[in-house]
Amino acid sequence: MVSLGGMLRIISRRRIVAGFKLFLGLHPPGRNLVVRPEDTFLVSYPKSGNTWARFLIANLVHPEQSPDFANIDQLIPDPEGLPKRTFDLLPNPRIIRTHSPFDPQYRHVIYIVRDPRDIVVSQFHYHRKRKVIDDTYPIEAFVSRFIVGDTAPHGSWKENVASWLAARFGDAQFLLLRYEDMIQDTHHELEKIACFLGIEVSSEQIANAVLRSSAGQMRKLEQAKGDHCALIKGTRQDLPFVRVAKSGNWQGDLPEHCVATMEEVWGDWMSWLGYELVSTHPQDKGTVKANEGSVKHPMAKLPDSYSILRN
Repeated sequence: MVSLGGMLRIISRRRIVAGFKLFLGLHPPGRNLVVRPEDTFLVSYPKSGNTWARFLIANLVHPEQSPDFANIDQLIPDPEGLPKRTFDLLPNPRIIRTHSPFDPQYRHVIYIVRDPRDIVVSQFHYHRKRKVIDDTYPIEAFVSRFIVGDTAPHGSWKENVASWLAARFGDAQFLLLRYEDMIQDTHHELEKIACFLGIEVSSEQIANAVLRSSAGQMRKLEQAKGDHCALIKGTRQDLPFVRVAKSGNWQGDLPEHCVATMEEVWGDWMSWLGYELVSTHPQDKGTVKANEGSVKHPMAKLPDSYSILRN
């Protein structure tokens, strides 16, 4: 058992180390990142396709760097993972990935949404891979925690998504994408990203970036250099980070009552984003989808619960 004096010495050493890192800029900047006018932020709730989007963009913007899991953190960095002094040395324009809820400093934003029913399944398996939960942990318990925002440090799915849409939807500097549309027509969605970034690329360059970022190729890169990436380092090797890379897998993985609960609490936002509700709830009858399966109407009315965010 550590004595009080020993505990104080440990705390003191930790403070000295933290101060040393702060002085040398070795600490991650996090929400204290100094934002530049040229910065673009790639934002999503965790497990919404952010890593895949990083590879797509990196293979488009930096093909000469042969993006892989060893250098992706430098090509499209995370302010929670890369040291401040490294961030300060990155040339303009920077493309920065984050899972942060709305931050008014982040002006030029690509925001990716995904069906939360698929997200919770993906998060469940990622927590197994990270050894946060074991293989006997019930997915029903995980869903309950997911709904209240207890499985990620970025709020719940609705809190994160609604914070961005309430503040930025319809803004010319805000590009809203759906993971499902990216899966269905990756070439077209990457063209939209290129246009938003203001870079001129050929159809061949788009096709090459898509090919180099395919699920099969990313699995090969994970096996070769996954242990160099902060997302994968130290995790279970018997479970892949890059899994099925499809949409709709929740239909075979989530118990019906879990689906019903998620749709009951988030049905308005899910429907507005074009995700079909399968549970029978009286409040769902007559729901009008603003997007009819895709995000197409930039001035469409947000769900009624949007008013709560403005009070």
